[in-house]
Amino acid sequence: MKETKKLIDDVLIIGMSIAFAVFLVETNIIQVTIASTQDFEFIGSFIAGMFFTSLFTTAPAVIALGEIAQINSIWVTALLGALGALVVDTLIFLFFRDHLSDHVSELIKKKMKKEKVRHAFKAHFKWLPFIIGGIILASPLPDELAIGIMGFSKMNIKLFMLCSYLFNFIGILLIGLIARALM
Repeated sequence: MKETKKLIDDVLIIGMSIAFAVFLVETNIIQVTIASTQDFEFIGSFIAGMFFTSLFTTAPAVIALGEIAQINSIWVTALLGALGALVVDTLIFLFFRDHLSDHVSELIKKKMKKEKVRHAFKAHFKWLPFIIGGIILASPLPDELAIGIMGFSKMNIKLFMLCSYLFNFIGILLIGLIARALM
């Protein structure tokens, strides 16, 4: 019962963060923040990259990254944007890996032993979280989904950080290339 309450608390925290993100989008705070940093290639790319990670902030971040890549170096935009995305992704990953996945595992434990589930998952689907998560990270889809998949698999933090940076870099680079092609 205690684990169920903790899981409910975690879901409420996630719900409140989503509500806050919706508030930021609806009040145009994100657009104003990103627009105010567009003239500063480094800061603008980094901040837009931070917003590239969330379901509710991806659209304005994609637009900002595309505009920044049209004016400045696509490579610098992708390098710094991916760094901003990495910072936010890592914070979310640590929450999922160290906190939420333990609660989900406890609920599963009632039917099966935790180690049996983890062992079966690792043995049969070792690279699946990496592949699926990487594709989601590179796309404009919300990173929370990829991070949840990777966090539940108990992926090593160093591997996750490499994966997050690499796939966000690829996604932002593609955004820059598309923006330049449409220009």
